[in-house]
Amino acid sequence: MTDILGMPHGSAVDPVLLAAAEGENLRSLSIALLIGAAVLIVSIAAVRLSTRSGLPSLLLYLGIGLALGNRGLGIDFSDAELTQVLGYAALVLILTEGGVTTKWESIKGSLAPAAALATVGVVVSILVVALAGHYVLDMTWSTALLIGAILASTDAAAVFAVLRRVPLPRRVSGMLEAESGFNDAPVVIIVTAIAVQSAAGEQVSLWAISLLVAGELVVGSLVGLAVGWVGGRLMSRVAGGSSALFAIGVVAISVLAYAAADVVHASGFIACYLASLVLGNMSLPHRAAVHGFSTALGWLAQIGLFVLLGLLADPATFLEQVRPALVLGLALLLVARPLSVLVSCTPFGLGWRTQAFLSWAGLRGAVPVVLATVPLTVGATGVEWIFDLVFVLVIIFTLVQAPTLPWVAHRLGLDSGHHSFDLALEVTPFDDIGAHLIEVTVGPLSRLAGVQVYELRLPPGANVALVVRDGASFVPQETTPLRRGDQLLVVTPATLRAAVEKRLYAVSRGGRLAGWSAEG
Repeated sequence: MTDILGMPHGSAVDPVLLAAAEGENLRSLSIALLIGAAVLIVSIAAVRLSTRSGLPSLLLYLGIGLALGNRGLGIDFSDAELTQVLGYAALVLILTEGGVTTKWESIKGSLAPAAALATVGVVVSILVVALAGHYVLDMTWSTALLIGAILASTDAAAVFAVLRRVPLPRRVSGMLEAESGFNDAPVVIIVTAIAVQSAAGEQVSLWAISLLVAGELVVGSLVGLAVGWVGGRLMSRVAGGSSALFAIGVVAISVLAYAAADVVHASGFIACYLASLVLGNMSLPHRAAVHGFSTALGWLAQIGLFVLLGLLADPATFLEQVRPALVLGLALLLVARPLSVLVSCTPFGLGWRTQAFLSWAGLRGAVPVVLATVPLTVGATGVEWIFDLVFVLVIIFTLVQAPTLPWVAHRLGLDSGHHSFDLALEVTPFDDIGAHLIEVTVGPLSRLAGVQVYELRLPPGANVALVVRDGASFVPQETTPLRRGDQLLVVTPATLRAAVEKRLYAVSRGGRLAGWSAEG
């Protein structure tokens, strides 16, 4: 028998050797922390460059990974299975951030066309790219379909990062965000199914894959909605005064939704996104803390994921993948994506300008690169080159599409400043006295500006307790006019919080006469 150190019982342990082993472990930890912290700091600094250039930060993070890899500083990393596992974990956090921070009002009018793009559009895209791969590049049908599926998903991280800096009509931006959140789920299922069948030497059965996708999406959606609603109600009951702990709990519920769906062999990604969407649109307290924490985790996941993918890639093979990447990328950008948009969005009455922008804005990013590891992990042979092909394609076409999105939106007349920040609410509960404190920030386009306190007509029992203006605070009078940039502290009984929030939003959008005819 041996002890936990691997030494036979009763044998003497050399304290010098033990100290040396512990010292080596600590030095390894220190080196790992040194590299990790340095990468994070450089990545954070790179965001400024990303903002100025219009390029998604993912390209800079991929570049950091390449610089650290075998052809750079010499870090040896070639574990595709670990990359896939960590990639899926990162995508869960990215989808959580996307769902929690997405307002239902911004996507509810775009939900149907977004769902069509994420299902029908995905099928159209796969078929078109597969045709190009088979007939232009002489790939086998199974390989062409596999690559078409890998490239079918738009990337949530890229879309969330780029589109929120482009002023677009709410319906257009909401459609792209919802699509990128929805389409990961069917694409992951399709890629895995095709890769498994190819690895087993079986003929790809599109009918069987279609049934599998439909079943997993339906069950995953039900699981996500249920976990999000039940988890949100539970969190609202047990929430205390700690916004940090509350934010951790909300993110944990989203992760729980993914895991619960995956355990029952349903789509964990659709469950995670829908649970996060439900949580983000419930009347939960500590909203700002939840948004801040989920956004921080989303950034951390993006940085880690893209650096990891850069480490796995081999720049020595990039040159030979440029031609097939250009062929498939052009087929995707100029044929597959426009046809997907045309087929999916025309029934919903979208004009040609909107469809043209949607066609150009189908950004690819980390998701296709992560999915390119699936054939390697399921044992498919002769497809090792797919990862480098997808990597090169994503880099080339991100360089083409991302910086030109503002210009395309302007040329199509879609950049009319529709993004508006009118009102932000943060709620802190005081359970012991049955009250809530609502912090209200009056945005630059809010019609609360100029409204006097008494004209808010808040429900009886709710009052504006404090106004912070230009760094100074004061207790307002009923006739005190509000200004843009003001921060208000509104105290309300817990039972009236929803009504108070509804009233504040109504006045912010409609001015002092909002709801006058209905309320007398």
